[in-house]
Amino acid sequence: MMSDRITRTTHRHVDVDDVRVFYRESRPDRAGAPVLLLLHGFPSASHQFRRLIDVLGARYRLIAPDLPGFGHTETPDDFVFSFDQLAEVTDGFVQRLGLDRFVMYVFDYGAPTGFRLAERHPEWITGLVVQNGNAYEDGLSDLARDMLTQHPDNPGAEDTLRDLLTLTTTRGQYETGVATPELIAPDGWILDQYFLDKPQRQQAQLALLFDYHSNIERYDRWQAWLRKHTPPTLITWGSNDPFFPEPGGRAYLRDLPEAELHLFDTGHFALEDHLSRIAPLIADFLDRTWR
Repeated sequence: MMSDRITRTTHRHVDVDDVRVFYRESRPDRAGAPVLLLLHGFPSASHQFRRLIDVLGARYRLIAPDLPGFGHTETPDDFVFSFDQLAEVTDGFVQRLGLDRFVMYVFDYGAPTGFRLAERHPEWITGLVVQNGNAYEDGLSDLARDMLTQHPDNPGAEDTLRDLLTLTTTRGQYETGVATPELIAPDGWILDQYFLDKPQRQQAQLALLFDYHSNIERYDRWQAWLRKHTPPTLITWGSNDPFFPEPGGRAYLRDLPEAELHLFDTGHFALEDHLSRIAPLIADFLDRTWR
């Protein structure tokens, strides 16, 4: 059940070693409210969850950090950008906040970050909300395979990946596959591009793109983790995602046959135009999972 009360949201930083992690956190009205850790994707940051936090945050404790290399999080000049390091910082962030039990929302880059965290601390995870967060070969489109398996030594590889960091591509990630584009506010892709264009950010993003093969190589491990721990799972998938298409959502049912799968006629950022349908599913899932 969702609340019609207005959400109070705080915006803070917490230091994890030498990384200054920015995060948004709702302040629900009740003690002991279910906790949802929101892990964002490329090329966005925690701001992609603003509307979800507004809708659900008065009843549930929603926490959304900016991963290193994204949003307002600050990293030292010698920070090594890899998915292992994103998980390391997220692990430290969770411990700094004293979280030891939460449902985890994984989207895009948030999936490889979150599944690494789950491997380390399965006892923390009471459930999963998976939204276009891929963990299966089935979920890699030809475009994704081409972009996400590049190697720095390949001729022209860096130029190919730099195309992903342009405003045209950033906007396209929001609008491609969307049935009703006028439902997509331009604020998202404009803010994403602002952060992508900051000094040193493009190099950070290139490093992560070149490291993406490490995620594909771990798919078998994550699938085995799902089979072993069988977390309650809600899957809300934009079927027309040009990178992670519908088969990636359906593939979870092989390892989690009791998972709930909901497919939407939209693209990568499904919350942008389907919040009114997805938010009630998450609220109901949190109530049932937390009990």
